[in-house]
Amino acid sequence: MSKRVLLLRCALLSTVAMLATGCSSIDKLKLIGEQPPLSPLDNPTTKPGYKPVQMPMPTPQPVTYNPNSLWRNGSRAFFKDQRAHQIGDILTVKVNINDTAQFQDQTQVTRTSTEDSGITNFLGANTIANPAKAVLPGSIITADTNSQSNANGSINRTDQLVTNVAAVVTQTLPNGNMVIEGKQEIRLNSEMRELLVAGVVRPEDIESDNTIDLPKIAEARVAYGGKGTLSNIQQPPWGQQALDVLLPF
Repeated sequence: MSKRVLLLRCALLSTVAMLATGCSSIDKLKLIGEQPPLSPLDNPTTKPGYKPVQMPMPTPQPVTYNPNSLWRNGSRAFFKDQRAHQIGDILTVKVNINDTAQFQDQTQVTRTSTEDSGITNFLGANTIANPAKAVLPGSIITADTNSQSNANGSINRTDQLVTNVAAVVTQTLPNGNMVIEGKQEIRLNSEMRELLVAGVVRPEDIESDNTIDLPKIAEARVAYGGKGTLSNIQQPPWGQQALDVLLPF
């Protein structure tokens, strides 16, 4: 790849980054002195990134009725159940995350290599006068390599999150399980906090008060973050982020 093509690509990437950042900067300028706006309520299934969940399903069992019996095979309750069981129902997810992780790694790598290639007699070059010996030296390539790498890394992390969030049933699977998705936004002064919860739940795991614990949610997705003044200050400027991506050193 020529230097000209590389420079053109870098210029194109810089232009795209500046345009994207310019739009973001304009949006930020509009919010100067204002509180972060709340997102409007909408249907999660109409979002561009929404995809229906497909999971392995058991063989459907035919519904049978026993003579002189009020119980139907496949029913989960004799009386009406007020817990969430169909699309559009709401249930409460109890989020209680208390994780602690400690890791420590150490790596040492040492490598030494030597390369020495030469021609002592090429088509009788040693019998020719000095100019030929000057053209064909005895040693062509001589290279010595010595590399050493030492790496140390450690992680000491403690995460704790205790809260409740209401989720909506967005899909029912053929085996009766339900796909849920919930979003919660909390605005504190000029900072917006967002909590997202999604996953697959079994109706049997829902408590009588229409709540479910997070560990009982399969394929659980939990995201907790924020946006606003503090979040913007904690992030490096966009120019520094672009340089960190583009610079090779």
